[in-house]
Amino acid sequence: MPQLERILCVEDDPDIRAIAQFALEKIGGFHVGAVESGQSALAELPHLKPQLILLDVMMPGMDGPETLAAIRALPEFAQTPIAFMTAKVQPSEIEHFKSLGAVDVIAKPFEPTTLPDRIRELWDSISV
Repeated sequence: MPQLERILCVEDDPDIRAIAQFALEKIGGFHVGAVESGQSALAELPHLKPQLILLDVMMPGMDGPETLAAIRALPEFAQTPIAFMTAKVQPSEIEHFKSLGAVDVIAKPFEPTTLPDRIRELWDSISV
């Protein structure tokens, strides 16, 4: 599998979105598209062509699971790995999110300085 370069981060909280984007770009060296909603994510997909999507679970309008379903309905992005970012990290919640098609769940709050390494580990685990 190719090296991870392009990530789409979908997060309605502007502070969390800015921190994640900064950490992934400045520390991780990734190209990151950061949007505030599921609808914006769907509009950005054809332009960014992300290799990995980080998706907030709780958002107004389209929530994370609804956004994941909408992305999976697009043939070009049906196989794009999606990881949820959420504070809901009880084992049963994680299993539920994975059953929806997420490759992993990243707990919020996250440590910005280690987020790029966490994303690389996730990429490596699904690229084997």
